[in-house]
Order: sequence, then C-alpha cells, then structure tokens
Amino acid sequence: QGQLLARSWSSLLEGHAGATPRSPIYSFNGRNVLTDPLWSQRLAWHGSTPRGGHARRRDCQGWRSSGRGEGLAAPLGEGRLLAGQRHNCSQA
Repeated sequence: QGQLLARSWSSLLEGHAGATPRSPIYSFNGRNVLTDPLWSQRLAWHGSTPRGGHARRRDCQGWRSSGRGEGLAAPLGEGRLLAGQRHNCSQA
C-alpha cells in the first residue's frame, strides 16, 4: 500500500523506539489486520528466536490437526516482531 511500517528493518525486529507500525498492516486480501474483526488474533507467526534464528520445534512445520504443536508468534502493533510467545498451531 506504499506506507511506512517502521523506520528500519532492525527497529521493526528488535523493538526500538519508533518500531510500532504507524500505518495499517494489510492481509493479502486487503484487510487491515489491526482493525478487521475477521482477525481476532492479531499475531505475526514467525517461528524465529529473538535473534532471528530458526526456533526448531516452535515453527508449526509439519503441523497436523491431530497434533499439539506450538509455534512462536508476536502481537502485531507492538513493534517487537521477534518477541515470540508460544501459541498452539491450531489457532486461527
């Protein structure tokens, strides 16, 4: 949409001042995920460690509906995308 989300890549990932997105974040179908009621869980699923590495067994890789896998996700709008919190891979 041509709007600035963060001042720099590192500020977006590391949670520095000014990292909170000041513009809407849109889904692939054009919905504003920060305000649209369809997005009840406003999370960025990433499966990464706080330093950006692969968080093995926390990335929902190979998840099946019969499993109890966990993935790492961070609340959108807080500007700390790699501040992973554990969430069940079955969450919408």
